[in-house]
Amino acid sequence: MNPAPMKTNPPQAAIRIAIVDDHTMMREGWRLFIENATDLAFAWMAGDASEAVRKVDEDTPDVLVVDISLPDRSGLELIKDLRLLRPKLPMIAISMHDEKLYAQRALKAGARGYVMKSAPQKVLEQALHRVASGGIAVSEEMSEEILKAFSSGNAAESKDSISELSDREFEVFVLIGQGKNTGQIAEALRISTKTVDVHKMNIRAKLGMNETGELAYFAIRWAEGQKAS
Repeated sequence: MNPAPMKTNPPQAAIRIAIVDDHTMMREGWRLFIENATDLAFAWMAGDASEAVRKVDEDTPDVLVVDISLPDRSGLELIKDLRLLRPKLPMIAISMHDEKLYAQRALKAGARGYVMKSAPQKVLEQALHRVASGGIAVSEEMSEEILKAFSSGNAAESKDSISELSDREFEVFVLIGQGKNTGQIAEALRISTKTVDVHKMNIRAKLGMNETGELAYFAIRWAEGQKAS
């Protein structure tokens, strides 16, 4: 009597990753990173929010990586839209900015994680696996900050009415705090200078300020405080 054949587990399917980033070099870098990982698979890439929505509708990946700064609209707004269209789609927000500035907004928008573009590949890979399996991917420091905020009964929001700013307004505010002028902000966000001026006007109204110089002073001081905290 021949022994029964041993059962073997089927190979685990690779996690399909899609990338939304307006910089060609960043997209290609992500593609190379994913294709060289043994258990990840590259699905597709998009250069702006409109293209991303269309591609998600055509081919939903296992994890979507979204850059916060996109040319047609904020990546956070894209995450909010996709959260409504594809509630089960795990998303990770990526940015060049420190996670103290955007991580909480990204999670509130519907992302399952936040990773800085400067993070080592090991951290990126761990974040993709964690989010794909239903977890949350933020640093230990940010995780502690979020837990402290909610355990104390306070929502994890910024102070001084900063939380009232829309995601795009907040992007403009952060760049003002970095000392950038209207033209530089427009170039960084791929929007017109007129649009930047409108955002500045709305920011001043929400923060109760009348002068542009007052906004710049406040934004710079706020940015310095974030670095010190």
